[in-house]
Amino acid sequence: MSERHSAQDRRRTREFDAFVAGAAARLLHVSTLLTAEPPRSNPRAQELLTAALARTYADWDRLRGDDPYDRTRRELAVRFARGAWRHHRWAAEGVLGRLTPQERLVLVLRLYEGVAEEQAATLLGIPPERVRAVCARAVAVMRNSSSAPPSRLGVPTRLGTA
Repeated sequence: MSERHSAQDRRRTREFDAFVAGAAARLLHVSTLLTAEPPRSNPRAQELLTAALARTYADWDRLRGDDPYDRTRRELAVRFARGAWRHHRWAAEGVLGRLTPQERLVLVLRLYEGVAEEQAATLLGIPPERVRAVCARAVAVMRNSSSAPPSRLGVPTRLGTA
């Protein structure tokens, strides 16, 4: 029986390694956008991605046809949302650094990743109207080059508030 388990473990590892080889760069970019770190110095983004990939690997045999990229992206979003409010004082840089963590999350999901409004709402546990409003606010901030720093909106206490 242990030979069967080791063969399954090898298969699982090969499949997961192939997935990571194909998706890691884009997922790291998503993670870097969320943390608003510079691409060449992104330890929080790397930590976030590592945790999300570890969870995907742990659940690999239970995916049952689910897209591992979607699963990992969902895990990234959830982990970022849980931790972002506690780490709101991170030195956010770059263009997305002007956004609050919630605005970055919604903007990345909706515009960069192309997640439908309803799916984003379900993932984040907020109404679609809230996703729409946060996305519109984030786009407005991005369009306004002289926008105030992210602290102008206050620090949300949980994902569904701003």
